[in-house]
Order: sequence, then C-alpha cells, then structure tokens
Amino acid sequence: MAESPDTSATPASPRLPAWLRSRFDGGRARHEVRGLLRELHLHTVCESARCPNLCECWGRQAATLLLLGDRCTRHCRFCAVDHGTPLPPDPAEPSRVVEAVRRLGLRFVVLTCVTRDDLADGGAAHLAAVVRSLREALPAVGVELLASDFGGLLSSVDTVLEAGLDVFNHNLETTERLTPLLRNRADYRRSLRVLAYAASQSAAAGRPTRVKSGLMLGLGEGPEEIRSALQDLRQSGVSVLTLGQYLPPTPAHWPLQRYVTPEEFREWEAVARRDYGFAAVVSGPLVRSSYGAETAALAAGADAAGVV
Repeated sequence: MAESPDTSATPASPRLPAWLRSRFDGGRARHEVRGLLRELHLHTVCESARCPNLCECWGRQAATLLLLGDRCTRHCRFCAVDHGTPLPPDPAEPSRVVEAVRRLGLRFVVLTCVTRDDLADGGAAHLAAVVRSLREALPAVGVELLASDFGGLLSSVDTVLEAGLDVFNHNLETTERLTPLLRNRADYRRSLRVLAYAASQSAAAGRPTRVKSGLMLGLGEGPEEIRSALQDLRQSGVSVLTLGQYLPPTPAHWPLQRYVTPEEFREWEAVARRDYGFAAVVSGPLVRSSYGAETAALAAGADAAGVV
C-alpha cells in the first residue's frame, strides 16, 4: 500500500501564483448562462467542482453539464462534488439538456456525470438517452462524454459508445501509486481497461470516436511516474490528453504538494506529443477536462485523417 507523501514542508496556505489567478468576468453572458441552467434545473461540473475557468467559459456561453444529479456515490479526496445517496435518474433530463444546448447555441457540448455505483449499469442507459436525444434533435452538435469507470462494467461502455459519441473521456486523474490514496473505490488498472476497451470497440466498429483522458499535477507525483502514466494511456488507445494543476477545493481535501509552472506544463505537452504520440494535448495550470474540448477533438480528428 502506498503511503501518503510527507506534507510537513507544505505551507498551510501557499500563496497563489499569478498564473493561477483567473479573472472574475463574463458579465451579462455569465448571468444569462446561470439563469438558463437554473430555469432548466440542470447542474454543471463548473459549479459543483468549483472550476477556476467558470467565468471565462460561461462568458463564452459554454458549460459542462453534470448529469445524473449532483451527488456522487464516491468520495475522492481531490474532488469538490457532493457525495452521498443520490436521487433516481430524472427521465426528463435528456429533453432539458437538448433545450439548454439549443438555447446556448453550442456547436460542441461536454457532458459529464457523478459516479453512480448505486445503479446496476452505473447510469449508462441514462447517459446514452441524453446523447441520443442530442443526436436526434441537433445532429450537427459534437458530443463529448466524460464518464465514470462504470465500476469496470464494459457493457456500460458499449451502451454509451453506441449512442454516438465524438469523444469518450474518462480521467485517470493521477499516477498508479497515488490512486488508492486519492480515488475512492477506483482502480488505476481498471480505468486503463475502460479506456482501452472504448478505443478498441470504436476502432472495431469503424466509429470516429476519440478516446481522451487527463491527469492532475501537483499531487505529489514524480516525473517518472508521470511518464509511466502517459505511456499507459497511449498504450490504452488514448489520443487526446489534458494536463492541469491540482488545486485543493477546501483544507479538508488532499493537500497541495506543489505549484507546477506554466513552463513545466509546456514541457510536458511537448513530451506527450513527441515521446508518446498523443494527437492532441491541452496542458496548462488552469486546464480542466473540458477546457479546449472542441479544439482538441478537431485536432485529434485531423491527425487521424493525416492532416496534422
């Protein structure tokens, strides 16, 4: 069993570097997005996970919709999403998602979900219903799903893939050593199996679905551990990668080990492309899973077609 890193030298309240200070703006557009989401009774990971890019993204009228409620059945030590016993899936949610995407005028939508270990299929049928509703009502809109590991149930991966995704995303989050310390009821190798299965099934079916994953840095991982995770992801068929800075949501969460500089994020982006062959990499201190999602998906698609 891995041991917790020594946090004795970690400042209780480390000063936030200038590169991590996001602007509080967006104004009218941000308020319009908030009002629309409240009207349609939809949740976003932007709010639930306290994303530092909320003002920027909502100011562009973009939001990552959080499906299957706002309460997770797991309690990961890095995550701000509420945990506990969730409500049953809402059968009206697919139609409300379609209405939100239509009214926001989105060309590309990122859907995510809380982990639902209480449901036999992990919520896959509900997620697939949302994707199918979008496909039927707004066929030109690109769709990315940031999914849970579905408890390792590969039939649930089939269920969401068959609904017609452009991007299947499942975050590895951290290195193999740190996973049991940070990811409640999750497993590093199981996540890799889910990603590899999504990649192989998409290829076998001739689907254009890209497989995506992401890592947080600053949790206590070493350079060789990062390289090992990148290699594992590429060997699992992941072609789109996000790398971002971990920021503890509260003092009760996993302690921050270090701030990673913008220069180091650029270096890791170069390593991921050059040494491991990722088609698209979004890397930076404020990067989160859905940040730059449409651009990354287009870049990965162009690379697969031999354009990039």
